[in-house]
Amino acid sequence: MELEKGVQRWIVDISIWNPSPHHFNLVISLLPHHEHTSITRFVKFEDRKRALVSRLLQYALVHQVLGIPFDDITIKRTPEGKPFLVHTYILNLVPFLHCIYASSFVEFGTLASTLMTSYLNEVCHNNESGFPNFNFNVSHHGDYVAIASEPVCLVGVDIVTHSVPVNEPADEFVHSFSSYWCLKEAFVKAIGSGVGHKLDDVEFHHTSWENISVKVCGKELKDWRFWLLNLSNNHSVAIARGHPRSAISSYMITLNQIDFKEEYKTCLNLPNPSFSFLTVDDLVRSWGDDVSEKT
Repeated sequence: MELEKGVQRWIVDISIWNPSPHHFNLVISLLPHHEHTSITRFVKFEDRKRALVSRLLQYALVHQVLGIPFDDITIKRTPEGKPFLVHTYILNLVPFLHCIYASSFVEFGTLASTLMTSYLNEVCHNNESGFPNFNFNVSHHGDYVAIASEPVCLVGVDIVTHSVPVNEPADEFVHSFSSYWCLKEAFVKAIGSGVGHKLDDVEFHHTSWENISVKVCGKELKDWRFWLLNLSNNHSVAIARGHPRSAISSYMITLNQIDFKEEYKTCLNLPNPSFSFLTVDDLVRSWGDDVSEKT
């Protein structure tokens, strides 16, 4: 299986989707029941749309790229909120971690790290998908909901809207500030730390928003790549791609493989594809023609 297939970029413009309440509920019914409350908890309908399309993108992408039947897809979230695909080895790891945590005579962090590295190095050799670390990230803001995936590298995506009040001359400042913020969010989402990360420690350098590099606490991270793209209607989207060893511990345990040799350079330098613009109907059709007709 070619690694490029694991590099996906999908985006949906939700401003053109205006379902009736009945249609909306039919689409929700495609998802596992435990996902429903994460959608219906929002009061505003626009927020519900964003949450629903975010979940549809995740399940449809996993189904299309990995060929896993929808009923067999299990997506969970780390304590920091990053979604991940649950593999069999992670389920096997849960009682293992409980045993470590219950051991009062051993420092949890050191033992967990040592044993987990050994365990993951074993299971990574039996990875059937051909994508050692298939992972994805989602973002929604304004009119758009997007998802990005990678087969080996960490991936983060962030969408931001940047608008300037009428008669306000600071358009360039607003765009620059929004772009930096978008890149920072994509980076911290890629490593799994979310909004809890100290963004002041993250510094970006670029040439007209090309050849983007990052420094963390003054140190340049050479094994990362970034892209910033402009969408219509004053939206921008940032993509971050980086090394699995940068992941925080709660996200690292969801990955198959942490240590790489030369093959990582190949994955780091895979082409960054353009976003595929999809509709909600496109996503629904992933569940099959019969389901699509009902919704």
